[in-house]
Amino acid sequence: PVLIAAGKGLIDPCPFWDTNGKAYLVHAFAGSRAGFKSIIVIKEMNAAGDSIICNAVLVYDGHKKDPTIEGPKLYKRNNYYYIFAPAGGVSTGWQLALRSKNIYGPYERKVVMSRGGTTVNGPHQGAWVNTQTGEDWFLHFQDKDAYGRVVLLEPMVWKNDWPVIGIDKDGDGEGEPVLEFKKPAVGKSYTIEAPQTSDEFNATSLGLQWQWQANPQTGWGFPTADGFFRLYCGKQADSLQNYWMLPNLLTQKLPAENFEVVAKINFAPANINDRAGLMIFGMNYAFVSVIKKQDGIYVSYNTCFAADKNTAEEEQILKQWNTNEIYLSVAVKKGAVCSFSYSKDGSSFEKIPREFIAKPGKWVGAKIGLFCTGTTKTNDAGSADIDWIHFNKL
Repeated sequence: PVLIAAGKGLIDPCPFWDTNGKAYLVHAFAGSRAGFKSIIVIKEMNAAGDSIICNAVLVYDGHKKDPTIEGPKLYKRNNYYYIFAPAGGVSTGWQLALRSKNIYGPYERKVVMSRGGTTVNGPHQGAWVNTQTGEDWFLHFQDKDAYGRVVLLEPMVWKNDWPVIGIDKDGDGEGEPVLEFKKPAVGKSYTIEAPQTSDEFNATSLGLQWQWQANPQTGWGFPTADGFFRLYCGKQADSLQNYWMLPNLLTQKLPAENFEVVAKINFAPANINDRAGLMIFGMNYAFVSVIKKQDGIYVSYNTCFAADKNTAEEEQILKQWNTNEIYLSVAVKKGAVCSFSYSKDGSSFEKIPREFIAKPGKWVGAKIGLFCTGTTKTNDAGSADIDWIHFNKL
């Protein structure tokens, strides 16, 4: 990578090479770091795009009509320069298009997509896509709170040299999102597929659906030839007040509004307070786990609210457990309402009679997590073997 521009709060850069050979960079500013926001600037780059050769020019100020304008994309069509940019905030905003026949403006303004009468809040922050068959489409996101930011695809047409995104029911040039539409014509048919969720852990590497909470370290976990993934009860840092900053949390995004997760775990603790569990993680989190106490293994249910503020967990010890094998489950229903349960045989589950409402993390949705932790420094940690995890429809 090459550093071409430095400064606090410079965000959302988009490079652009003009038909005359000149190159430009458009970007916005994050108020939390820059100290100001809601403006778009353009800088000229060298042709290679590896250095800035002119000062930034303010091309649009959104304070009056388009607060928190950011995420700009720069295009050229029919001798117009276009800046596609979201405004109005992540969950409440709209999609803006700006156009000018001069790269530095002045730019005309038009709202080209908003929520309208749909359930799609804050539809914006995306990019124009032109297919090999000449169709125009627009990719953008919707912020769904605990469910994270989901990607939507909208049809797009051009009218009077303005883009219209989604469906324009009243013909005013401002579209609204569609929930169903004919797929893009790309010269081939594709079956509908969903990203991978369930895992038998039979491969020698983790699937792409998994992500560690921090850069992975040797010893957090290993795939095995026996068809399970082994997590080790590494000693958590003394500085941790709760699991908000726990690095060795193995997670996935929530895949749907309604679903159930079941994980089969074989727990092999070595020290007091070794623990393994299944979590719904965010700024509020909850988990069901097995933990080794002085007189045996117990099942517990833990919750933490405002975890990012270092608040303490609340623990409820449920019952003593007389085997190392356990099935842990969580059902998630619309509204991110979560119900945890556990089982000895994987068919008869004991439900924990407390519902938990999942909340997002910072800039991300809630996550499903598997973890194994300890509180003792040792030369031979306990472990938990994750035999499989299954995601089921409700």
